Amino acid sequence: MKTRILSVLAISIFFISHSALATDPVPMKKQTIKVALLLDTSNSMDGLINQAKAQLWEIVNELSFAKYGIQKPDLKIAIYEYGNSKLESADGYIRQVLSFSSDLDDISEKLFGLQTNGGQEYCGQVIATSLKELDWGNNKNDLRLIFIAGNESFTQGTINYIESISDAKEKDILINTIFCGDYNQGISGKWQDGAQLGGGDYMTINHNKKVIHIVTPYDSEIIILNKKLNSTYIYYGKHGRASYEKQAKQDNNAKKLAQTVELKRAVTKSNRFYKNTKWDLVDAIEQDESVIHKIKKEELPESYRNKSKTEIKKIAKTQLAKRKEIQKKINELNKKRRVYIAAKQLESNKKDELESVMIKAIKRQAKLKNYSW
Repeated sequence: MKTRILSVLAISIFFISHSALATDPVPMKKQTIKVALLLDTSNSMDGLINQAKAQLWEIVNELSFAKYGIQKPDLKIAIYEYGNSKLESADGYIRQVLSFSSDLDDISEKLFGLQTNGGQEYCGQVIATSLKELDWGNNKNDLRLIFIAGNESFTQGTINYIESISDAKEKDILINTIFCGDYNQGISGKWQDGAQLGGGDYMTINHNKKVIHIVTPYDSEIIILNKKLNSTYIYYGKHGRASYEKQAKQDNNAKKLAQTVELKRAVTKSNRFYKNTKWDLVDAIEQDESVIHKIKKEELPESYRNKSKTEIKKIAKTQLAKRKEIQKKINELNKKRRVYIAAKQLESNKKDELESVMIKAIKRQAKLKNYSW
């Protein structure tokens, strides 16, 4: 009798536990916004590249507000250049500059490294190449976008753009086309057709237009805070110092373009997309405190090499608290800055700039996949 009771109990526990497992919610995959930039780097495209350099940070900052339900998606950006005669003709004058990356300093570095030169511009082939080489993933809730920009006919090359775009649609990738020139000329050159077939937006920009930056009363304070923010970084690891120096170089690149670009980058460094766990001890310890036991003292700044790991950890935590306070102040000032700019933009015309058309297209397409701002 006792054995029978135990058997019944065992069976009951089995069914109860399996029933609980069956009703447990399946964890939702983290969403990612994946943006591939296909940039024409032929002779006449210096203006396009300059706009991309100047406006990268505002685009990233705008995407940082995106939500999918209660979740905040990740962001990855890839870059291709095409139409440059310095590239291999066998590859269709196409080069992958950067595969999908969330390293914003690396993205900036690669944009600043682009140089223009004459060449053949094969839109169908560069789309096909990006589809083949990039890891687009299979999460149905990801937002996958291609932005291709150029100023010649969309039909050049041996790979038909219609075939490439058909392949993109099968992968749930939207194709957005940006013609650098006259709206009607872009239509006759099939740029609008490419966007319509690809489910994206057809846009035109004046790529030679000087980018107008709206100066606000909050800019100087944000830039001062950014310098204080930089003092909170502690490099570590084999490539730590090089990455730390890269960060400073990209700050300087932004500063050279315009003070407003410098402050937009400062805002980016205060949002959730800017994390450097691979080389910054402060970010790394925030994510996983056990990293302190793996560091090699010879790969730290010299002033930290004689300190115990307990002391280093304490300093890193102090720097983290300091960083969060600085970032909070920057974000508060940026809210005021955005309100100020919104009012001023009613008086200006930004409709034909890269930043404006890209943000508008991304928001429209994101909302179709239940993303919100």
